[in-house]
Amino acid sequence: MKTDTRSPDGFDATIHAENRLRICALLEAVEQIEFALVQERLQVSASVLSKHVSVLMDAGYVQQTRAVRDTRQRVWLSLTSPGRAAYHAHLAALRAIVGESPD
Repeated sequence: MKTDTRSPDGFDATIHAENRLRICALLEAVEQIEFALVQERLQVSASVLSKHVSVLMDAGYVQQTRAVRDTRQRVWLSLTSPGRAAYHAHLAALRAIVGESPD
């Protein structure tokens, strides 16, 4: 179930949690990234990452793709178009809070 957690100014409580914000930042820079690499970069357990990814997926912000690579099942993560838009709006809202103008 998708719940809109955005305020009119673009601030998004779903994205704002520290690990979810960091996940979105990593995903924004790439087309897709392997789950294990995100886990390594954030230095969190697989279960912690999985919970945050699930929240982002429930919001429609992240999608996950499973594929076999080197005979092992791998999970790849990517931002959806709505996820990318929500992330950019959230960054703009944060900049407005601290008085910075967008680039």
